Amino acid sequence: MANVVLPPGTAPVKTEFLLHNISLLAADDDAAEGSTSHAGRGPSRPDADADSAPGGRKKFTKEQKKAQRGANKGRRFGKVRDELELCWRVANGTICERGSDCRFTHDIDAYLAAKPRDIHFPPSTALQKTQPFVLVDEPPQNGTEGGESSLDFDTTCTCFNETGECRVGFKCRFLGAHARRGDDGSVILVVDEEKKSEVALTTTELNHISPETLKIIRTRKYSTPITDAYLKDLEAVVNASGDVDEPQVQESEKERNAGSDTVGDLITQRTGGMLSPAGASDVPLRFSEKKRLHWSGKTYLAPLTTVGNLPFRRLCVSFGADITCGEMGLATSFLAASREEWSLVRRHPCESIFGIQLAGNKPSTMVPTAEILGKEFAGSIDFVDINCGCPIDLVFRSGSGSALLDTPGKLGKIIVGMNKALGEIPVTVKLRTGVKDGRNTAHKLMPRLSTEWGAGCITLHGRTRQQRYTKLADWDYIRQCVDAVRARESEEGLAPVPIFGGGDCFSSQDYWEKTEGTGVDGIMIGRGALIKPWIFTEIKERREWDISSTERLELIRKLAEYGLSHFGTDTAGVNTVRRYLCESLSFQYRYIPIGLLERLPARINERAPAFRGRDELETLLASPDSRDWVRVSEMFLGPPPETWSFTPKHKSNAYSDESQG
Repeated sequence: MANVVLPPGTAPVKTEFLLHNISLLAADDDAAEGSTSHAGRGPSRPDADADSAPGGRKKFTKEQKKAQRGANKGRRFGKVRDELELCWRVANGTICERGSDCRFTHDIDAYLAAKPRDIHFPPSTALQKTQPFVLVDEPPQNGTEGGESSLDFDTTCTCFNETGECRVGFKCRFLGAHARRGDDGSVILVVDEEKKSEVALTTTELNHISPETLKIIRTRKYSTPITDAYLKDLEAVVNASGDVDEPQVQESEKERNAGSDTVGDLITQRTGGMLSPAGASDVPLRFSEKKRLHWSGKTYLAPLTTVGNLPFRRLCVSFGADITCGEMGLATSFLAASREEWSLVRRHPCESIFGIQLAGNKPSTMVPTAEILGKEFAGSIDFVDINCGCPIDLVFRSGSGSALLDTPGKLGKIIVGMNKALGEIPVTVKLRTGVKDGRNTAHKLMPRLSTEWGAGCITLHGRTRQQRYTKLADWDYIRQCVDAVRARESEEGLAPVPIFGGGDCFSSQDYWEKTEGTGVDGIMIGRGALIKPWIFTEIKERREWDISSTERLELIRKLAEYGLSHFGTDTAGVNTVRRYLCESLSFQYRYIPIGLLERLPARINERAPAFRGRDELETLLASPDSRDWVRVSEMFLGPPPETWSFTPKHKSNAYSDESQG
């Protein structure tokens, strides 16, 4: 085949793997970042349209190209439930105190008769690179022990395998793995008590918050004495100086403490001690007494919206990520006791260094949130990160995220207040180079973060808020900022804080060249980990990994396994896992196997041409068609219900000629 000249910015895929009759649109990271919840359909797939130019290449009008760019707005992912819902108490083998008044069925036999057949979760040994990709023995139509049944006694339940007990009981879609028939023919749940006791500390997720505590927070009765004292001092300073740019205290100390006497015992019991020692607000912890962060040489997974949940972080830890951080949470939502927001702080025991990222626009919300986090999760969070980099319009216009870069005085008050409220837990800051292109400000702000306000670590993404992902990260400027911080620390005789850079890191070579060339202590990996989670192994082993298609499918199987352990193995849990698995595949399909490239290393900003893989599975995993992502999910989660559908973030991955799922 004759050599093909690819357009500038296209990844150099070897000629023998190119598909010349298909044109692919570039992935839009800006659009994906702009929203996390969308619905709608995009244009039909390029290779399925009959209106093609000579030679088979799709012919797009200007309007069609514009319509295919950007994000699908307003996605909705409703919960899919069983047709006949079984009471949760009965499902777990206990008695429901509501009896006949319960709105769910208590008839286990009727529930099992109406329940779809168990899903078969394949072992690693069943994966192969040719169709059907997963070798599964066809289960008999009847239960393996005779009679009509939804049970498959040959399947495996990831929750049961990991913990010795399945928390959803009879509602599990893999029920046959932890059930047996009694002498009377009834189905009995099985519990492995020995395994439960062995793995309790290594499998139980941390950072749960009780409904009672959420109620106290929601009714504004949670006592935060350090915050109250700090905000009172701030108000006095603001009133004296007439600084109208700083927020006034929104509620009096009396209002915040109203009713605190009646709930103090509960908080003390939950946090393991007094609310605060006498005089705590008068003698705050000095920055020098903060727990120092020794992070030089450690790998850091960036906090990632939507995809960066606990199962994905577990996957990255298994590949070598040392530091992980939960998804960005809004301080106002934490104070409103949002269950969804508080679920973002969950931590798996395998996460050796774990932090929580907060976004907010004033001390009166950020500081009390920090104080509550510090009390509720003392000993189970290693740092709290302040988001000063989020470019999303909704966040920016509220004065949060990257908007804080233009209000250093307010940011300083937030950092100082959070440091007081968190005790020995360090406060870290993640920021961008500035707000507008050509007006970098980080070199002025960063030296103040640690020396004046006590930030324990600084992470700089090498782009402005306005730039988003339209240009390469500016690593020369990152080096300039590192030099500015080190010079200030040297002048004041302070120990250096760890500084991480970020932007466009996509290979081991990228990582070590940028680390050694700029003086950063490490690089925070975001998009690179979404596209190839094994990048942490590459970094630690200083090599480029030509990962095989079956190794990648095993990675997806592992992510499904971790997802089921976290979200649950009932119908709702399985389809939540399916949604997040497809979200992850919406990034992973962008990986171009390095064995197909003319040169190394691969670059994250290069656009992939249409190509075929070295085997059928590698070709499938490179598909931009979101229906193929659903197809991959079916290998581990079974076929989706008729009512389930998946709409990708990027319009270019959505196809309207058929219903998805």
